[in-house]
Formats: sequence, C-alpha cells, structure tokens
Amino acid sequence: MQTDTIKTAGGDLVITFLGHATLMAAFDGKTIHLDPVSAEADYAKLPQADLILVSHDHYDHLDPEAIKLIRTPATKIVGNPDVGRQIPEAIVLKNGESQIVEGLKIEAVPAYNIKHEMSPGKPFHPRGIGNGYVVTFGDKRVYFAGDTENVPEMKQLADIDIAFLPMNLPYTMTPEMVADAALMFRPKVLYPYHFGETDTSELVSLLEDEKDIEIRIRKMK
Repeated sequence: MQTDTIKTAGGDLVITFLGHATLMAAFDGKTIHLDPVSAEADYAKLPQADLILVSHDHYDHLDPEAIKLIRTPATKIVGNPDVGRQIPEAIVLKNGESQIVEGLKIEAVPAYNIKHEMSPGKPFHPRGIGNGYVVTFGDKRVYFAGDTENVPEMKQLADIDIAFLPMNLPYTMTPEMVADAALMFRPKVLYPYHFGETDTSELVSLLEDEKDIEIRIRKMK
C-alpha cells in the first residue's frame, strides 16, 4: 500500500491508496475511510474509523462487511440518501449540501453519467443520486469525485488543491474526459483512481503542457 503525505496548515494529511476507489486518510489524529470495500484491503488489519465517507450504494463502494470491521460506536458515517436507507444512522448529504463532521467540512457535489449508459436512457449513475465529496483538511481542499463523468457542475468547484478523478469504462471517464474535467477547475495535484486497466499514460500525455497541474499515478492495489 502506497502512501502520500500532504502538508497542510492543520498538520500532515496522509493518504493511503488501497485500490479501485478505496482510500484511507489520516489527519489530526483521526482516521477517515473512503468507500471501504473488502476486496481492496484486509480491514481487520486497518485502523478503525473516526469517519467513513461513502459516495453511493453500488457494491464496489458500499460494503457493509468492511464497514462493520472498522466501525466503532463513535464512528460517523456520511453518505448519499441511498446509503442512508441501508445505514439509517448515517449522516445523509444530498448534492449541494455540506456539513462539518469530526471537525472537517464535507461538501457533497454531483457525481453522475451523461454519456455512458447501461441501456438507452439508463445511465450507470443517474444525476442527483451519487455524491462526490470536497473535504477541507486544514487549508487544503481535497475532491474525491466518486463515480462520475466530466459534468458541468465541476466548473463551479473552486480552490481544489487535490483531486481524485475516476477513469475507467464504461462506468466513469475516459482519459480525455478526465483531462477535460481537470481543466474545468485546475487542481494543483491530480490523482486518477478507479482506473482498472486504463492506460494512465494517456492522461499524462493529454495534460503534459499544463504545468500547474501535477499528475500523480499511484498503485491502487
């Protein structure tokens, strides 16, 4: 498992890359799990969670067994309404809502498909359901996009220091879509994730002239 350390005004943010769209973060003495899924890590061996963020209820993002292993009576869980239906005690955020949880500002932003569909008129991720999250760690704003395409709402994202953008077909984005998304809001650091067998070098080539956007490729398993 690779880790990156990001300096913030509130101390170090340590991000652990587990696999697919599954991440773990440590900040200010707290452990934050993002879309924990048993297929990506042995959660019996990982730190228990102060906070769990779940983007939506698809099986590769919401795994009740993984949550059971890292949850304590004090753990806060944040999810979209579908997650709230499965975990009634979760803090539910809809697109556009925000809340401070465990001292962190969490903003829920839209995550959906425009182009990619499971059948005509039925996108893999319909608009208005799934969440991406912008989480503020000290003075750094980190965008965990969830399962999305390069949707127009991304133009409204401001001051994003670090972005995690999904890049695999048919469920999320092509490298070209990820590049377009990054140019909408220009994160200082861009991590592609949820990329499966996609050739990440294509994204690097597409953005090679954008010197203000640093692309970091990490092994996600």
